[in-house]
Amino acid sequence: MVYFEKDGLVIRDLCPADVTPIVTQEQLQGVPHVRRDLYEMRLRDAAAGRCFALCAVVAGQPVGWVNLYFRAYPPYDQTNWPEILAFGVLASHRRRGIGTALLDTVERLAAERSDTVCLGVGLHSGYGAAQRLYVQRGYIPDGTGVWYAGHELQPYAPCVNDDDLNLYLTKKLR
Repeated sequence: MVYFEKDGLVIRDLCPADVTPIVTQEQLQGVPHVRRDLYEMRLRDAAAGRCFALCAVVAGQPVGWVNLYFRAYPPYDQTNWPEILAFGVLASHRRRGIGTALLDTVERLAAERSDTVCLGVGLHSGYGAAQRLYVQRGYIPDGTGVWYAGHELQPYAPCVNDDDLNLYLTKKLR
């Protein structure tokens, strides 16, 4: 299904043919720990009706992706809020409005289910572009502090600044 189309940018459902080009491009730009199986899991979850798995396409090539899960993971698993997961735009296509279009689309889909959407963002500099974008779009920290590997990190606890170190944010949609 196509959710957005303008000026050569198409946002549609992720499909199996998108996985190899996305993984290859992420590897070429030096993203550590790229995992093909996570994209395949998102495809399965979308097919099972647990989420939307979206892909941004320019000139026939996948350049961005985002997932909206209908049931959030901790710390929001006791809410009815949808959760945005695994949002990304290839470095070569950033600052062109693709991330904004992806988030506009996924927030519109989330608003059909809830008045609030949530997400977690990594804290190292590799997430800097996403951190700035979320703040610009009105996402605010939820006040639970920093989480590591899915668990709330206690004050002064040691941690590693890797992909498992996250801050959780929410946004009112309506």
